[in-house]
Amino acid sequence: MFDDTGLLRPQEERAYRLLLRLSAARPADLARLADVPPDEAAGVLEALRSKGLAMARPGPDPVFEPLPPDVALGNTLLRRQESLESARQAVAALTEEYRTSARRRNADHLVEVVVGAAALRDRLRDLQDSAREEILWFCRANPLAMSGSENAEESGALARGVRYRAIYERALLETPGELESIAESVRAGEEARTLPTLPVRIAIADRSTAICPLVPDDERDVGEPTAALIRRSELLDALLALFESHWDRATPIRWDADQGGLADAAPDDALDDGERFLLSLFVAGFPDKSIASQLGVSRRTVQRRLERLMALAGVDTRTGLAFQAARRGWL
Repeated sequence: MFDDTGLLRPQEERAYRLLLRLSAARPADLARLADVPPDEAAGVLEALRSKGLAMARPGPDPVFEPLPPDVALGNTLLRRQESLESARQAVAALTEEYRTSARRRNADHLVEVVVGAAALRDRLRDLQDSAREEILWFCRANPLAMSGSENAEESGALARGVRYRAIYERALLETPGELESIAESVRAGEEARTLPTLPVRIAIADRSTAICPLVPDDERDVGEPTAALIRRSELLDALLALFESHWDRATPIRWDADQGGLADAAPDDALDDGERFLLSLFVAGFPDKSIASQLGVSRRTVQRRLERLMALAGVDTRTGLAFQAARRGWL
């Protein structure tokens, strides 16, 4: 057990084990039991004493007794463990430098092609599991590999402090069950916004790695879905700029604490969660019928709530309501 670490030579380990069996021994005793010359036995026992694994009772013919190995070798093992950890960190740093250099030399290290829905799902899950700071999403209608309800990794990432910013295409919110999944994510901490359309699908982790499908939607039924995994590069910087430009223009999605239940209008400018949710759908461009369907109320109820919000804002048109909602920071 010791020879691989270099803490004891094989003959020293054997002598220590024999000493444990004898409890105490003179060099002559060890020499007889180990079948080695007395001088060699005396030298090995003295080596054990110098390493703190044995003590010698003084006298013309000293008697050696074993000492506990964890006390003698524990500090040595700790120092070696610290040295190994330092070496591991140095190797990791050198590996990252190598990869960075290789990416500059070879485009294959910058862009990796992922083929197949299963492989794409695995990469999306790995992307979220490895994220430490932020995940950015462009979520278009008709997901390629993983719907919102299948994304179990998001809740774990949110729980460990990863920030999620997601922009949803309006048609996706109108898909049955999708808005409820988004609401659950928002309640868990996701920041969600919506736009009428999005140019591409994107998932970006920690501003360092992105996944972007390569096949246009009108060709998605031809062969396996294919995506590019993009690492730090000018291309990734362009995708980040694309996301931020759309984020600034997108409409926030609000959800109330009662899972979508609407409350009566507040008597002052402080809106409750239900009103903010209705208002966010309205400003996002949803027609009354779609809002009513998502909230589980009648179209007339939606119209009545909007009329109350218009009165609260002091306007008599829906365009004025959208303007006042933005001016007053209701969303």
